[in-house]
Amino acid sequence: MKAQVPQATHAVTNQTPPLEHYNLYATDAALVAAVEREGAGWHGEALAGLGALLGTPEILALGSQANRHAPELFTYSPRGERIDTIEFHPSWHRLLALLREQGLHALPFSDPRPGAMAARCAGYFLHGQLESGSLCPLTMTFASIPVLRREPALFSGFADKLYSREHDARDLPLAEKRSMMVGMGMTEKQGGSDVRANQTRAYALEAGGRGGAYRLVGHKWFFSAPQCDAHLVLARIDDDEAISCFYVPRFAPDGKRNAIQLNRLKDKLGNRSNASGEVEFLDACGVLIGEAGRGVPTIIEMANYTRLDCVIGSAALMRAALVQAIHHARHRTAFGRLLVDQPLMRNVLADLALESEAATMLFMRLAGAFDGHLAAEAGSSEREGDVDRAWRRIVTPAAKFWVCKRALAVCGEAMEVLGGNGYVEEAPMARYYREAPVNSIWEGSGNVMCLDVLRALERDPVAAQALIAHWRGEAKGHRSMEAALDGLERSLAAPPEAREALARRLAQQLVLCAQAVLMLRHAPASSAEAFIATRLPDPPGLSSSPAAGGGAEWGRVHGTLPGGLDHAAIVERAFAL
Repeated sequence: MKAQVPQATHAVTNQTPPLEHYNLYATDAALVAAVEREGAGWHGEALAGLGALLGTPEILALGSQANRHAPELFTYSPRGERIDTIEFHPSWHRLLALLREQGLHALPFSDPRPGAMAARCAGYFLHGQLESGSLCPLTMTFASIPVLRREPALFSGFADKLYSREHDARDLPLAEKRSMMVGMGMTEKQGGSDVRANQTRAYALEAGGRGGAYRLVGHKWFFSAPQCDAHLVLARIDDDEAISCFYVPRFAPDGKRNAIQLNRLKDKLGNRSNASGEVEFLDACGVLIGEAGRGVPTIIEMANYTRLDCVIGSAALMRAALVQAIHHARHRTAFGRLLVDQPLMRNVLADLALESEAATMLFMRLAGAFDGHLAAEAGSSEREGDVDRAWRRIVTPAAKFWVCKRALAVCGEAMEVLGGNGYVEEAPMARYYREAPVNSIWEGSGNVMCLDVLRALERDPVAAQALIAHWRGEAKGHRSMEAALDGLERSLAAPPEAREALARRLAQQLVLCAQAVLMLRHAPASSAEAFIATRLPDPPGLSSSPAAGGGAEWGRVHGTLPGGLDHAAIVERAFAL
């Protein structure tokens, strides 16, 4: 008698279920505490509601859908008319509608109150764990508001549309729309970050001057979110060497499409849901924003906000990758035990958790500093304090440099926790990893950020001294922290010609000191000490051992925390379901 041949080749067992039906806000103890600390507790209920919504299968699916179905450019109509229209998948518009419903494009400006910036940043962080590309046009719209508000005659014509919480996807003249988005056009192919190399020209119509009409001729190599209703664009007036800033609408005042020719969309590594394009200005209509020749300082004000969002976006990717890794480790068995119960895996997860928590504390503290700045501008406080100014102006570019780079390492390590299941496109890990480099590049590369840190230190030494003095007060009596601050001050005292070459080292020292102070003040003692022991160098005269830590040996890979720590408690705090 023949043996029966099994019909099923295998049973599906030991596979991790999808991570869904969880609250992104309520499961993040570090974020919840930071929201209260930075004065946004009044928004906690709304954030909890948002966190629950973003954890539903239907909403989680939007991120994958928007990246699988990339935007498509149509340059001509069936009749041969130049239309330069971009079509997006419905998931993209649903993502933008969610962002606007929460007011994340304008909250501190449309509804100013204490903690509004922190509330907005926390919501942005939650959305960043869902999908990154849709954050780009929201960030630029948000960052354009403080610049455009300085032009009252122009701003009054569309303030209601800019503040609107409705997403209007129609490609129509602004007068016919219920809301608007604003993008940026800064870089050209010959300059990149060096915008002073830009060659686009602007020619006055009639008198010109601030608020006057101009026609623009030139190109932009990266035109962020070309479907936006308007862009802030850098150009030279006539043959002037100085750069000016212009408001360039998608439609001209006569209701016809502005003379902006969209040549192609960029085929990007990540951020695929979002459109980035190459454009030419063929006598495009524009309005001068700010003073002629002051375009770089004008756009830098916008960039300060976009850089903060880069920090938040990278922290969000860290958080998203971390929770996927912890979720997998809690369900996957290997060698007879759950991964999360195995000492070496717990070390890796705990190290990733510390990285994520420190990044969360950092961006929320920066949000608090921006809140102080907005309050001072609005006249609700006498002035911005020196310490807050230092956080906002000096620490922000350093944070963008450091956190954006750490996101790459965290996403890669978290992907490895999932193994092959993390490397395939069906799971979100591959998308997180492809997204991770963009924030290091967008709004200024690492070198540009570190040089900006040096400039900020040189221009405002009073704020820098106040910040370090404040940190010394927070770390008083902690030997490792005091030694790290001593080292930071030695770096700051280096000759100017040496500081530029060492700018990355200085920025790293600055950020790690900032994160360590925050962890020391606000994290559980065991987590704070683990962070300090592994991120900061050992104090002079104290030789480290594997059991004690040893910051000088840490950083090459995650998963090298001291063995005596309670790794399981750190992991549990990071993602407590």
